[in-house]
Amino acid sequence: MREFKRTDRVADQLQQELAVLIQREIKDPRLGMVTVSGVTVSRDLGYADVYVTLLGDDDAERIKENLAVLKRAGGFLRSQIARRIKLRHVPELRFHFDESVVRGHRLSSLIDEAVETDRARHSDDDERGSER
Repeated sequence: MREFKRTDRVADQLQQELAVLIQREIKDPRLGMVTVSGVTVSRDLGYADVYVTLLGDDDAERIKENLAVLKRAGGFLRSQIARRIKLRHVPELRFHFDESVVRGHRLSSLIDEAVETDRARHSDDDERGSER
């Protein structure tokens, strides 16, 4: 079996190209700081699910607005990709918000909070033990 599937190679190439195109070519002022966090391509190369994150924005309305801008720019992005990557058929782009980064920050802050609570509890226990 091959080490890398063709769909994985296409997805990696799409991710690199889309990151550059979104950053440099889309001039819509409503579009925030978008990062392409991942791309998955269907087995028949008909669709590419593009996962994006927004720097500092986790407001549902802003996310929806940015995804709408990207969806409207989808045709332009496909035409630019067709010029840059040699594919018989450029996959249809479907944009999704990647919640993993937001979820990761939330989990990290919960862990920090739990550790701090645990430290405070242990320091209280130590003080009580020394009073006896």
